[in-house]
Amino acid sequence: MKRKKSTDNIQINEIPVNEPQRKKNAGPESRGGRNKDMMKVAYLFAAMFFMLIGYLVYFNTIKADTINSNVNNTKQDAQAQKIVRGAIISSDGETLAGTNVDAEGNEERLYPYENMFAHVVGYASNGKAGVESTSNYDLLTSHASILEQVQNEAKHEKVRGDSVVLTLDTRLQTAAYNAMGVYKGAVVVMEPSTGKILAMVSKPDFNPNTISSDWDTLVSDETNSSLLNRAVQGLYPPGSTFKIMTALEYMREHPDYQNYSYNCTGRISKEDVTITCFGGEAHGQVNLADSFKYSCNSSFANMGLELDNIAFRSLCEDFMFNNTLPISMEASTSRFELNEHTSYGEEMATAIGQGNTLVTPLHMALITSTVANSGTLMKPYIIDRLETFDGDKVKENKPEVYKELMSAQEAGILSDFMTQVVEGGTAKSLSGLGYTVAGKTGSAEYEIGSNAADK
Repeated sequence: MKRKKSTDNIQINEIPVNEPQRKKNAGPESRGGRNKDMMKVAYLFAAMFFMLIGYLVYFNTIKADTINSNVNNTKQDAQAQKIVRGAIISSDGETLAGTNVDAEGNEERLYPYENMFAHVVGYASNGKAGVESTSNYDLLTSHASILEQVQNEAKHEKVRGDSVVLTLDTRLQTAAYNAMGVYKGAVVVMEPSTGKILAMVSKPDFNPNTISSDWDTLVSDETNSSLLNRAVQGLYPPGSTFKIMTALEYMREHPDYQNYSYNCTGRISKEDVTITCFGGEAHGQVNLADSFKYSCNSSFANMGLELDNIAFRSLCEDFMFNNTLPISMEASTSRFELNEHTSYGEEMATAIGQGNTLVTPLHMALITSTVANSGTLMKPYIIDRLETFDGDKVKENKPEVYKELMSAQEAGILSDFMTQVVEGGTAKSLSGLGYTVAGKTGSAEYEIGSNAADK
């Protein structure tokens, strides 16, 4: 009889395989997983590389001008060691700012028109302002020929910087400046079809030739705030000029606006608020065109009670209220505050350009230019082109559409209303002068010392 083998006490030990042997014996699935991980890392680095290239292109093209013209860019002033600051010239060829260099190489910045262009052109000492600030990089850059630059360097002379040619016309600027007289305020003249700003005046003003000696007086004079460019930074109640916006909103909400009728008795009351027409004049039965023509406060206050506040606010924000204006100058933001909780009194006041509504003179110029340009607002600009010292063109700005803010039909209706204002309404003193004028008069109440406006 055979004896049966017992395996109860047999122990089987696993023979260890060294690590290289494991990797050598790794299957195709394991190797495929590692390859996928490596590809993911490669794609990630490639994406980061292209993002970096994209940012550098963006930085050196789209953002280049903004960075170069930034007043905090200290590299700009280093150029003054080898370049004479360029000139600022009007559209009709007059020098508004230039640098005089004497026989010993001493430089003096001069402003031939003194106070007249002070806020637009600005100053280049005690800091910088106006075009002297926004175009600082261009004024300290020279596109003179290489030969000229080499010749100047050999003679140890600085090369002349490029000239900045503005859209401003000295004749219009002079007329506007003189018309302002001693009053505080601003004038903006804009070409509706292009967006060119032809004149910009702000008063009180200052003399940029003496800015250094007058500096302490200017910065401490809070009564006049002479350094403030009221055309773009001053905020004022628009008064009856705002009725352009009210009329447009009423037309949009009421397709039958031609049937609008209101009996003006010279005043309108709602709860504890009363709105009166100028001088308490009763205009009688008026339609929308008559209300605009005679600037009837009572009628427009009545419209304000009928308007949808949210829709009205939306319209005004389309027209850049509560938004930044599309201009390369430091500008204040106009304000419009109607909402669903606004009181009746505030609705009436807002409709006639009072209440909490505030606007810059430039902003009102943009609105009226939109009407004049068949509903399309052109982007406003004040720099026409850059030239070398010898007059060769370096770069030129072209007219650019900003936005279509109203239809041509709406613009035509408002234009007709504004023409009637001149032909027989509140601006009839401008009629019969041999040319067609369309406009909207406006006056607003203000409080001395308030934040709403200054006279």
